[in-house]
Amino acid sequence: MANPTRTRGSGSPARRTLTAAARAAAKRAGRPERAPRREEEVSPRRTLLIDPPADGWEDPPEPEPSDAPESSDAPEPSENEPQESGSQESASPRRAGRHVLIAVLGVVLVAALVVAAVLGWRYREGRQAEQARGEALAAAQKAAPAVLSYDYRHLDRDFARARALLTGHFRDEYGRTTKTVVAPTATKYHGVVKATVATPADGGAPAASVVSATPDRAVVLLFVNQVTESTQVPEPRLDLNRVRMTLTRTSDGWKVSGVDAL
Repeated sequence: MANPTRTRGSGSPARRTLTAAARAAAKRAGRPERAPRREEEVSPRRTLLIDPPADGWEDPPEPEPSDAPESSDAPEPSENEPQESGSQESASPRRAGRHVLIAVLGVVLVAALVVAAVLGWRYREGRQAEQARGEALAAAQKAAPAVLSYDYRHLDRDFARARALLTGHFRDEYGRTTKTVVAPTATKYHGVVKATVATPADGGAPAASVVSATPDRAVVLLFVNQVTESTQVPEPRLDLNRVRMTLTRTSDGWKVSGVDAL
């Protein structure tokens, strides 16, 4: 019986030899074993498909403003310019409103400071006026007996003591009057006048009160008893007088600047 004839095919020795050679080449190149197949050759028109990464594609970075090309030409107006103009117009009233608010707050603050200063000044003036009332009243009670009294036996001493308690034009007027009128009459008739501020019978405070007072000026009303003796009257005469005395603050304290008999 004759042996059947073998045809060369996939199982032929030549095919096996080619497959072994491909395995050896793939092993040397580090690629998985793959037999060369003519029908798996990549066609130049074949499209390659690439699977996306697990975390997705990253967008390319935005270009920096400095990267933009510089141009000396003015930018052409775009469609957004009316919107920017509108935003600027709306921002202008807000800035104006803030300026008005700041101005109003400044005026209110200045007014508050002025009111506080006025109130503080009035309070201080009131305290000073109250202090002046007490000081002027004491000065008037001390000055009245000296100014309204004299003795012909020592006129110069009495008038000098009185002038030390006076100030201003009234001091000059007192000097002229005592020299030209009072001194000659008192010397001629041996006149003696003694004045005292009236006091109640029960020994209360002297009859004197402050009519008005400021920190530098005060008016005091006094009830003064004057006892007069001279060769013109047989007995001492008592006169009950009301005297309005004006006092002024000086560097040496409160001084009498006016005396009026009422």
